Amino acid sequence: MIEKNPVIQVVYTNKAHCRDCHRCLRVCPVKAIRLRDGQAYVVPERCIACGTCVRECPQGAKQYIRELDKVKGYIDSGDFVAVSLAPSFAGLCTPAEQKRIAGALRRLGFRFVAETATGAYHSAAKTAEIAEADPGGCHICSACPTVVSYVEKYQPEKAGLLVKAASPMVAHGRHLKAMLKDRTDAAVRVVFIGPCIAKKAEAMRPENVDAVDAVLTYEEMTEWFDEEGIKLINCEESRFDESPEGEARRYPLLGGSIKASAMDTDILSGDVVSASGFEEVRDIIESARADNGIISEPMFCRQGCVNGPGMPKEGSVYERRQRVLDYAAAEDGACSSKNSAQGGKKSDSGPWPGLETSFTPDPMEVGEAITEEQIQLVFESTGKALPEDRLDCGACGYDSCRDKAIAVIRGYAEPEMCMPYVKRLAERRTDKILETSPNGIVMLDSNLRIISMNPAFRSLFMCTESLCGKHISYLMDPEPFEQVASGLHTQVTMTANHTRYGLTCFQIIYALPKDKQYVGIIVDVTRSQANKQKLDQLREKTIDQARQLMEHQIRIAQTMAKLIGESTAQGEALVEKLVDLAGEGNVDDGGSSWMRDMYTTK
Repeated sequence: MIEKNPVIQVVYTNKAHCRDCHRCLRVCPVKAIRLRDGQAYVVPERCIACGTCVRECPQGAKQYIRELDKVKGYIDSGDFVAVSLAPSFAGLCTPAEQKRIAGALRRLGFRFVAETATGAYHSAAKTAEIAEADPGGCHICSACPTVVSYVEKYQPEKAGLLVKAASPMVAHGRHLKAMLKDRTDAAVRVVFIGPCIAKKAEAMRPENVDAVDAVLTYEEMTEWFDEEGIKLINCEESRFDESPEGEARRYPLLGGSIKASAMDTDILSGDVVSASGFEEVRDIIESARADNGIISEPMFCRQGCVNGPGMPKEGSVYERRQRVLDYAAAEDGACSSKNSAQGGKKSDSGPWPGLETSFTPDPMEVGEAITEEQIQLVFESTGKALPEDRLDCGACGYDSCRDKAIAVIRGYAEPEMCMPYVKRLAERRTDKILETSPNGIVMLDSNLRIISMNPAFRSLFMCTESLCGKHISYLMDPEPFEQVASGLHTQVTMTANHTRYGLTCFQIIYALPKDKQYVGIIVDVTRSQANKQKLDQLREKTIDQARQLMEHQIRIAQTMAKLIGESTAQGEALVEKLVDLAGEGNVDDGGSSWMRDMYTTK
């Protein structure tokens, strides 16, 4: 059973800055990103530390481990700290700054300052030695740690084709520790500075812990310069403590390691192939065969290390490339005639110890097999049941809808990452609102022809979709639409009677200028109007009834008054008659007088 390499997480996500843009997934060459609840997490088991996500993240949410404090601690503790500076530094500096960077590094506290190109010379020589020993075999140069990690994880069957030569960083680190241990009683620490984030992971591999103690990127170096107020142009000119041999200063460029090894660098050579950028690297490794006799120089970053993710972004990659070439040419001339006089010491060209290394296939765990039924379920859940619905647009970050469906099943992606799917969901929500609206909605084109109408509108005007394309006058008075179309009004709000349909409607007509369309919203108020009319009729009837009642009461009062008056008159006549009768019967005058007075009073 193959022993798994330890998981080393160099790149991680700052959750506070991650804004759900998914750009990291789109640019990650191996899709080592897991999307969960809108956050993009780096999966360390899958990550090859290429740094592409760090360079491309617009929010700066993808970050890498920083070792600046560790290096400062080495210096503050009194350790003998040496620095190995990658040859791509020349692309970072102007010619004047190139002559001063060694002095600037000494001002930071480094006690030995050397170019990694010294190790590159011996690493390239070891590569050539291995290739020459097996002229018919296939050899993949292993200086780029990202390429090594990619092969070990994603093409493990090709791990045996990697050249078992230590990288320039590892070779130089071991050389510096061996050389400097006799110069001091303090602990010797080696710090590598370069443009590569993957170098941090390479230095942490168990087989390399004896070579390099810390790795800084150029970004960290310039940050340190800024903290200390050091400007390269203000530093004194100073040479490095070692000078590399041969073409080693060209090592960071595409074709540079082959040139440093003194092998054929002809671009049309059938024995040597150089490639840069993930697509080319992937193709060159996939096409590698054990017996094809080709030496491959893959560099994961386009145009080589001068385009590494730890390189500040100022200037173009080709400007940095030219600076490296100019620096190498200038130093080659200077070293040949003035090296000794200027204090530089030629590195020992004899064989170096510790130039060998090994690589361990570390295949990704595939997990349980994915069935076609599972994939089809994901397709159906995202509206891709039919083959023609699978656009393979790549907006989600995956090359195909199938790859994305598999990622969903494995828990690396979410269904909502599909842009066409989310767009359709939004459209369906809008359509659902229109379809379920109780109000009639009709859309017209610039010629007032019907584009669409919702079910409520069709119900109100007793029509079907067959009228789409017809002029709105087929159904209703077009005048309010014409007013809006003519620009006379931006919006028309009115109540209209549609006697043909027995409707009274409240209408809102407005324009969609960008689309050159017109929208009509029709609210049925027929029942409300009918209820109002009934209320008005009831009110009028009530008033009429009240008037009739009052008139009746007045008539009754008048009749009663008349009857009371007549009754009173009759009573008076009766009394008078009784009085007269009483007088005629000789009644005592006193008695009759009394009765007359009583009735008269009453």
